[in-house]
Amino acid sequence: MTSPDSRRITELGTLKALSHPLRMRLYRALFVARTATASQLADQVDEAVSLISYHLRKLAEHGLIEEAEGHSTDGRERWWQPSSYGIAIRDEDVRGTPELAAASDALSRTINEQRTDLHRRFLDERLSWPDAWRSAAISSEWLPRLTAAELAALGEELDGVLRKYDQRARAAEAAGDTEGREKVAVHLHGFPYRS
Repeated sequence: MTSPDSRRITELGTLKALSHPLRMRLYRALFVARTATASQLADQVDEAVSLISYHLRKLAEHGLIEEAEGHSTDGRERWWQPSSYGIAIRDEDVRGTPELAAASDALSRTINEQRTDLHRRFLDERLSWPDAWRSAAISSEWLPRLTAAELAALGEELDGVLRKYDQRARAAEAAGDTEGREKVAVHLHGFPYRS
């Protein structure tokens, strides 16, 4: 990845591009794989390579992904990688602009639907996982009474912990420590609500 930081998205076109459900699935799959070709991603999402290539080019047009240098052995197939460590959409960047707010909401809904599908798939398949993975899986809910500042601080602290574990796992994997590693989804939601 080019940038070790998350990319803060503030452009309407980029929000709309990423709101497309297939593009979000491709971005997520590429983030997990770190580098991949259109053919590899097409196999993962069960779509035609030509369709995947089109959507990858759209993601690249908005700077969300980029060509991975030095991966192609014969130059016939393009390798892609995320252009940053992740993405971030902040409310303060979209509030006050109805088009940006609507696009941000659409993207949030797409992401939430895909997260729910991932969790539902785990629940449906959990008995097929070894005992160690079933025991390690996390499912908890906390209902604290916080201020907005405390919730923001909690989010930053949790992001830091998750980034630490992700970077440690990436380094171990790059060093050849792949035994027992699986893709893991950690979804956090923290929001105010009224009964």
